[in-house]
Amino acid sequence: MVLLRQELGELLRETRQEQGRTLRDVAAGASVSLGYLSELERGTKEASSELLSSVCSALGLPLSAVLADLTERVARTEAMTAPVQLPVPDRDSARVSAA
Repeated sequence: MVLLRQELGELLRETRQEQGRTLRDVAAGASVSLGYLSELERGTKEASSELLSSVCSALGLPLSAVLADLTERVARTEAMTAPVQLPVPDRDSARVSAA
C-alpha cells in the first residue's frame, strides 16, 4: 500500500538534499520547527496544505510542481506493488477442451 505521507516526505528530503540545503535552513524559510520538518521528511507526519505550501515556497518550488512529482512517484510505486494477474482459463473453455 502506498502511503502518501511517506512518498511526500521522501520527495521533500530528496529535493532539499539536491539543493544542498540543511533541515535548519528550510525549516527557517518555511517558518516551521526543525523537528516537524524532520517528521514530514520521514513520513511520520501529515502536512496540511498550508504547511506544504510554505515548505514548497522555502524550497523555491511551486506547490503544483511538487504535487505533479508526487503523483508520478505514487503511480510508479503503485505499478511496482500491484499484484500480478495470472491468466486463468474460462471454466466453460476448459470443459470444452477436456471433452
